[in-house]
Amino acid sequence: MRIYLIGFMGSGKSALGRQLAILLHTAFVDLDEMFEKRYRISIYDFFATYGEDHFRKAERELLLETAVMENTLISTGGGTPCFYDNMKFITSHGISVYLRMTTEELAGRLKNLRRKRPLLRNIEAVGLEPWIKEELQTREGFYLQATHIFYPLAESLEDLVLKLK
Repeated sequence: MRIYLIGFMGSGKSALGRQLAILLHTAFVDLDEMFEKRYRISIYDFFATYGEDHFRKAERELLLETAVMENTLISTGGGTPCFYDNMKFITSHGISVYLRMTTEELAGRLKNLRRKRPLLRNIEAVGLEPWIKEELQTREGFYLQATHIFYPLAESLEDLVLKLK
């Protein structure tokens, strides 16, 4: 079994993914962590040095490597499903779960993390919610292709485990 967690930055893919992997007795892989270990640079610094296009290409290569991982839960980056044919790859190689949150919920989680997120580094606090709303509108078409939609602030992980078994 291969499960891909997708969703906007701040939706809990890494934190919930670790907990869910324990409940499902699977390995856990965080694509962002995999990227930083492989390239020995933070995603933030990579974006600043090489730009988003180079990042998305490298991210795609890492995603393709997950095709051979068995019994693994994979946390993707927020933009991973939205580039190339990544969402098609995800849906054809495993079960996908969209961690869906509202613009307001995401803004509340991200307001203090702007400096750590490359796409948020130049966004002022007052512009955060409108930016998230616009990005979410663009990305949600990809996210909604997921096998399952899970609302982290309204459902329990046990509910999700039941959906996945």
